[in-house]
Amino acid sequence: MRTPYGQECGFYYQDFARGRALQECRLLGSKSGWEPALCKTCPVPGIQLANACPSMVLQGRIDPGFLNLNRRVKVSTYCRRTLRSGFDPHVGCGECHLAINEIQTAK
Repeated sequence: MRTPYGQECGFYYQDFARGRALQECRLLGSKSGWEPALCKTCPVPGIQLANACPSMVLQGRIDPGFLNLNRRVKVSTYCRRTLRSGFDPHVGCGECHLAINEIQTAK
């Protein structure tokens, strides 16, 4: 769904039908203190454009910044296939893409 700042994000949800006013980030959850202004600097839409690996799991949190003024979304990664974490989400773990390429070239 398109965020208030014009980026496509799979975790953003909004519902304004029939008088509702619901906006939420399903990556961060409802109790995290999320607000729509965080979508402006969120790295998740860029990650989803760069890497569509089905094994990669994104885990988000809000970094409060200095005096809770510069709040930003921080993302950590985990690969369900290789059981690795802490890699660059734009690139991926490196193992999954090699396996997909080998399957495609074998056909």
